[in-house]
Formats: sequence, structure tokens, C-alpha cells
Amino acid sequence: MSPAIELRSVRLAYRIDKQRVGSFKEYSINLFKGQVDRELLWALDGVDVEVAHGEVLGVIGPNGAGKSTLMKLIARVLPPTEGRVIVRGNVAAMIALGAGFDYEATARENILMYGALLGRSQAEMRSRVEPIVEWAELTDFVDVPIRAYSSGMVARLGFAVASDTAAGILLVDEVLSVGDQAFRVKSEERMRALIASGSAVVLVSHAMPTIRALCSRVLWLEHGKARMLGPTEEVVGAYERG
Repeated sequence: MSPAIELRSVRLAYRIDKQRVGSFKEYSINLFKGQVDRELLWALDGVDVEVAHGEVLGVIGPNGAGKSTLMKLIARVLPPTEGRVIVRGNVAAMIALGAGFDYEATARENILMYGALLGRSQAEMRSRVEPIVEWAELTDFVDVPIRAYSSGMVARLGFAVASDTAAGILLVDEVLSVGDQAFRVKSEERMRALIASGSAVVLVSHAMPTIRALCSRVLWLEHGKARMLGPTEEVVGAYERG
């Protein structure tokens, strides 16, 4: 069977303006005259990795290593500057707390909107509202605007929607580090169920106990490059030793 995710010699660059300008008008004039001085910042530089169906790949590294950029490439939020990103299956992504949420809308309304982003029908999502908020322990807050939620409540809601039904690929970026121990245990149990159903999971985390508990392999990124890729204990051990 072909891998769920393939990254082949992937590079992604952000263009950074080197000079400072005092206004948008000044910037526009410089751009028109061809006087905008830019440099390329390579957020990812030559990354090769595959993720099989039913596998959990952990992604670790310091802040600024390229972890979130990698997730956005897999989620098709960003295109690569060079190389190929092949994704086989529908993607459910939790790559930022509240990503895709309208903070003025209620949990019920956001569930319907977020479900639409995941390609699910309105009828299906209406039938799933109660199970979702019950799992997220937000039943009493289902009709409250989520601007009134704590970050942990937003995390529970987002994870509950993204993981409510089996997706081909689940992307989780630091969500499991938010909330109490009971939430983390519930989330890990649900992820194991998704894995058993054949979902491919990419998990970004600074929490090494979580990486050890859930991941079969780990990718260690540093300065946009893959410093190490291999079995979890081997890579995490090397990372902790520095």
C-alpha cells in the first residue's frame, strides 16, 4: 500500500524584506521601482519523509525548527517552494488552537462551520453536535460564544471536532499539551482508536512523554533540516542528550 503522506526533497522559503519602511505607501513605491530588498528564509530545507496508514509520526525540535511549517504543507495550507508533497486521504488538522473558528459564534455554530471545512455535510454535523460537545465536556456551553472559552476549552472543542470521525490523516500540533491530565488521557485514547482504524497521524509536541507514548517513529527537525529520523526511543534519546 502506498504511504498516506510522502514528502520528497521538500523545501519551503519565506521572503523577508530586509529594509524598514515607514508606511505602506513607501513600501509600494519601492516595490514599483524594484527597490525592495528581500532575502529568503528557508523554513524547511530538503526534508524527505513518509508516513504509512496506521502510523504515528512524532515531530520534535526547538521553536523555529520548521515543525508547524511542515504541518501546513501536509494540510495543503502552503505549497512547497521545491519538491513534492503527496497526501493520500482526507485531512483533519489541529495545527493551531481555534484554527478556523469564529470566536463570536457559539460552539454549535463552529462545529457546523468546522465540519464544512473538513468536507462533512451539514446534516451529518447536526447529528454529531451533541456527541462532540459531550466528549469535549462542553455540553453546558454549547450555545455560548467561544470568545468566552478558556484556551483549554477551545482545544477540547477543536480536537473533538477534528477527531470525531476517522480521517485518513490527522495532524495534531501541540493540542495535547493543553488541558488537564484527564483530557490528555482521553485524547490519547481517541488517537489510538483512530490509529487502529488506519488513520495516519502526525503529532508535533515538546512533551517527550507524549511522543514516547504514542509515536512509532520520530522526525527531529532543526533549522529546517531533518537532523534525525528513526525509532522513537532512539531519536528522542538523542534529542534529550542534545
